[in-house]
Amino acid sequence: MSLKRTQHEEFESDNQTDFEKPLQREHLPRKKKIFFWSMLIIILTLLIGGHYLTQRFSAAKQAADKIYAPSNAKKTRDTEELLKEGKPVSILLLGTDTGALGRSFKGRTDTIIVCVLNPKDKTMTLVSLPRDALVAVSGYQQYYPSKLNSAYAYGGSKAAAETVQKYLNVPIDFYATINMGGLEDLINAVGGVDVKPLLSFSYGGYNFTKGKKTHMDGKEALQYCRMRDDDPLGDYGRQNRQRQVIMALAFKGIKVSSLLNEKFLSSVSKQTKTDLSFHDLVELGLKYRISTHHMDSTHLQGTTQMIGSADFEVVSETEKQKITDVLRKALDLQPAQTGDTLN
Repeated sequence: MSLKRTQHEEFESDNQTDFEKPLQREHLPRKKKIFFWSMLIIILTLLIGGHYLTQRFSAAKQAADKIYAPSNAKKTRDTEELLKEGKPVSILLLGTDTGALGRSFKGRTDTIIVCVLNPKDKTMTLVSLPRDALVAVSGYQQYYPSKLNSAYAYGGSKAAAETVQKYLNVPIDFYATINMGGLEDLINAVGGVDVKPLLSFSYGGYNFTKGKKTHMDGKEALQYCRMRDDDPLGDYGRQNRQRQVIMALAFKGIKVSSLLNEKFLSSVSKQTKTDLSFHDLVELGLKYRISTHHMDSTHLQGTTQMIGSADFEVVSETEKQKITDVLRKALDLQPAQTGDTLN
């Protein structure tokens, strides 16, 4: 294995400062879902809407077709059969750092979450992975040591999915990306979102007060998501705020007024990509919505180490094994040894 470190300046990112926390179960309101679920409810709403919504159903299908982008990643399971039988599935959620509307979905992934939907247990399991985790990127091992968030920059969703799959020895069945830079347009398309800031701070010309309900337009919400240096939890705190805004957007986006809003549907089609086809989304909507009744969440914890001229999050085998066990259990799979991207 070659240990070249060329091109890493391009993919260098800030330090990851995660804090250990146990697996937590959250009892979610029925509508409180991660962003891409809004597409499922769009489809369901239009499916049952009858003749009056026929044209809108067509628009929703067109939007689903536009966001469909096969990753060509090597999958370890028959995903079509899994969905048909309603078995637990995993989705790699990626928040890209692509900027303005209309730019490609190429870039680093500041948010990396493995999501498992288990309809039998009525549980959604979310595991956040540190973007600076030390890995050898699948297909680009010559650039080891690399950061996990560089996988998407090197080889798109294919490299990201295959790297995570090998890193944790957990099957990745699907992926879904959201363009974090495009959040502004999505939020404006639904008339803004209401958020209670998790802490008080000033950033980008805006002042945020902890616990004070604030109606944010797209620009303000994006600044709320971006701050990192003044958060005591560092980048992990920023990810908390990103998820908070995405949840608020999903909560508002599934309202009928948004579902029938052509501007919103157009923004969705421009800001997201997934290898879930229209048929897959319908299957998820019909069989897996029950999985969102409860949410188990945790994160992969590493320690910051300087390697060469860059900081990496180095995760112990014990910690990786713990996360592998959590995800494989959620997928109803037999226990297995955690993965190794260098093997």
